[in-house]
Amino acid sequence: MTKLPISFPLKKRFQVPTFKRLGKTLHCKAKALCFPHYVKMASLFCYRDSCPSVKNILLLDSEGKRVAVKYFSDDWPTNGAKLAFEKSIFTKTLKTNARIEAEIMMFDSNVIIYKFIQDLHFFVTGGDDENELILATVLQGFFDAVALLLRNNVDKREALENLDLILLCFDEIVDGGMVLETDPSIIAGKVATHTMDADAPLSEQTITQAWATAREHLTRTLLK
Repeated sequence: MTKLPISFPLKKRFQVPTFKRLGKTLHCKAKALCFPHYVKMASLFCYRDSCPSVKNILLLDSEGKRVAVKYFSDDWPTNGAKLAFEKSIFTKTLKTNARIEAEIMMFDSNVIIYKFIQDLHFFVTGGDDENELILATVLQGFFDAVALLLRNNVDKREALENLDLILLCFDEIVDGGMVLETDPSIIAGKVATHTMDADAPLSEQTITQAWATAREHLTRTLLK
């Protein structure tokens, strides 16, 4: 893979997604808007070892401290190694302009896609042989699902108050490093379903607003 500068705008980096399946190669037409479908196709027709995989998903605050993180790789065997990695990528990306669009960088033989909003920094890490568009789709799915669940009040305070929802997002997006889902409406809907108490009256179900927002977003998407 061609080496990149420390950080690089994602839209300037393009590579046709390729999935290896049962000794054959499936070439997907590279259209970012349709890319979630290709991720789903990959998960249906591949072995675990050949599927697109994610090493970690990180949500840090504006000081580089953890808000919510999940690792799917043994590359960082201790908590100290994980914290050192988080500090390093936070420091290297701090001065980049990733608030407008996602950016990409190569670090320690890993591809890292990242995006910032308010006082939150979102990161997705994959191996240096992973396709950036897959990782970018995972990041955007996570980013948008969090926005739906937090009703667009995406900041550290809201994230900490709804930490259980964010942790459930991790489980809906990636399982053991394998990408399961990237559509934010579906992710938010499943998270809302898991956290909703069926016996509680609707007025007491604080997640119903997020669930309604997710359904509304999905309806608009289907009608386009």
